Amino acid sequence: MQNQEIVKIIENLKGRRNYEEKRASKLGFASLYDYFEDKILKKKKALEEEQKELEATKADDQQKAKKKSCSCY
Repeated sequence: MQNQEIVKIIENLKGRRNYEEKRASKLGFASLYDYFEDKILKKKKALEEEQKELEATKADDQQKAKKKSCSCY
């Protein structure tokens, strides 16, 4: 089953299709579909990792904020 998002991307390449086909074959992909599928998966993984990092920094900031208590009495 083909992902419709990838099919639309390939259909909309127009003048860049030859370039993308050469790039895909150079990187060892059997088809343009495989190339774009891999590209999309990499983007999703990068976004997930970025989200995890943001959540981790937010958690650290919250812990630091809780530890800072003023004892200026």
